[in-house]
Amino acid sequence: MAQKRSGFPPDGVEENGNLVQVFQDRSRFFGSKKALFFKVQGEYTGSYSWREWMKTVRETAMALHLLGIRKGDHVGILSENGPEWTFADLGILSLGAVTVPIYPTASLEDTRYIIDHADLKALFVSTEEQYRKIEGFRSKFLPAGIILFTPGGLKDVPDLGAFREMGRRHDLNHTGLYDQCVKNVGPDDLATIIYTSGTTGAPKGVMLTHRNFIANYQGSFQRIQIDERDSVLSFLPLSHVFERLAGYYYQAAYGVSIAYAESFMTVAEDIRKVKPTIVVAVPRFYEKTYARILDEVQKAPAWRQRLFNWAVRIGTKTAQKKIRGSPVPAWLGFYNRIAQRVVFNKIKQAMGGRIRLFISGGAPLSKDLARFFYAADIMILEGYGLTETSPVIAVNALDDFKFGTVGKPIAGIRVKIAEDGEILTQGPCVMKGYYNHPHATAECIKDGWLHTGDIGRFDDDGFLHIVDRKKDIIVTAGGKNVSPQNIEGRILADPFFVQAIVLGDKKPYLCALLVPHKQEVLRYAAEHRIGDLSFEKLLEHSQVRAWAGERLKRCMEGLAGFETVKAFILLPHEFNLAAGEMTPTLKIKRRIVMKEYQNAIDELYRKTDHEWEKRQASSMRPS
Repeated sequence: MAQKRSGFPPDGVEENGNLVQVFQDRSRFFGSKKALFFKVQGEYTGSYSWREWMKTVRETAMALHLLGIRKGDHVGILSENGPEWTFADLGILSLGAVTVPIYPTASLEDTRYIIDHADLKALFVSTEEQYRKIEGFRSKFLPAGIILFTPGGLKDVPDLGAFREMGRRHDLNHTGLYDQCVKNVGPDDLATIIYTSGTTGAPKGVMLTHRNFIANYQGSFQRIQIDERDSVLSFLPLSHVFERLAGYYYQAAYGVSIAYAESFMTVAEDIRKVKPTIVVAVPRFYEKTYARILDEVQKAPAWRQRLFNWAVRIGTKTAQKKIRGSPVPAWLGFYNRIAQRVVFNKIKQAMGGRIRLFISGGAPLSKDLARFFYAADIMILEGYGLTETSPVIAVNALDDFKFGTVGKPIAGIRVKIAEDGEILTQGPCVMKGYYNHPHATAECIKDGWLHTGDIGRFDDDGFLHIVDRKKDIIVTAGGKNVSPQNIEGRILADPFFVQAIVLGDKKPYLCALLVPHKQEVLRYAAEHRIGDLSFEKLLEHSQVRAWAGERLKRCMEGLAGFETVKAFILLPHEFNLAAGEMTPTLKIKRRIVMKEYQNAIDELYRKTDHEWEKRQASSMRPS
């Protein structure tokens, strides 16, 4: 399904143009076809056609021109996802100006840093609540340079409706101005500055051009084909490059309709309502989905649990045959059809019933998790990339995939592994550099190759394996190099563990901070009649700790002794975005968390060092 149709997209538009011209071309092609969907009073009754979308973009651009925005100026967007985000973005790009997104969850400190560092001339904000965050910075923008997406009664702060009307009138009075502005934007002009909210260090502004994005979605399309028969649910933040490309530019470039989730809290409900064929998400989404499935199974009667486990075995056997290219025996195919219809179809229906593929990025995806969904006839295609590479470097394909890898490099770029194992890349998707930070740019791009900071390897079939972040590699006191990412992936394959951080740099053995599934712990305590204790006290109970330790031990099977976790702390709360412990794409900020729990980690090593030393001495004693 979804192969590229003859004559679409037209040749030459991407190679010689800019993102706005691409969207204008699609608007002419699709016309009245619905492009964007959004909720109105809880239902997806709101929509914009392609023609309406581009009309709104034109009005927004002309209002920005009237405001004083010109080519090269920087304009911010501080907003949750929605059609308005794209109106502002494409309106900015129409003038050759530069979009600077700010996460709606960003702290006041980070918001101010971006406003100052990027020298924003204007800023779109989603709500009055977001406006209050930046009200004190009004003097930094052009007069009337703050625009509110939602209708409001704020003095000197136009809402988007009033702003567009200003643009409409300005357009009528300046025939041909908009088209000339768009024509003046070259493929190598700056499209955006995206401030990385990485797991370490101060944010840096990644400069990406129109050509960067266009080359990236073209290369990605060679691996994953989509077309106007598809629809996607957008819920990852558009402020992040992953959603910006994979859930927006890439989808729209091939005519896919986009529906916007109301919030992170409503994603499960929104998927059922929208019935998308494509969902772009981070591994945390799939982990939580899997945990919910198992939770429902454990609540079910014993016979249903046995049926589920039987279906998983049948689905797994069938999947293994397919992956190896072996014929599926008639009996197995028969049982698999029953398993799909009776068990797995319920999972698919909970996801709207039309899912064709999931795309996963932003963090490592558990191999076991991908295999489970594949057994249920639900494909998750894992990819890899960086903000600095627009972002996709490699991705799996429907007919060319390998679980546990991030696929093969996309078309048009080069990827190689340095002597120390670092992944290097070059090509049209690599950033222009870090804004106002030439030293950091020179450190990242050397001899024409971008240094990703990730350790990886290619297997014999050309699939890329990510080993770990270069800076995260643990070197134990015994001089052993350990990849915490690999071990954490094993731990998270057990749905009992919700989050995990493996530690042990310059230590004789590894320890871990583990967040267990609260309902599982409470259920275990009830079944084993452990006293009436709080959740925090249950995590300290010897019986619960022994149970968790046994599960952790099973996760370590097959690893070398120096790679196994010898001690752990069970934490009662998940790491979260509000506390600054995670990035907006839900990657744990390892160094922030380590600093926060340093005293507890030190105490853990003090308690276990003596026991570990005794075990070591015992193992060295002659028999």
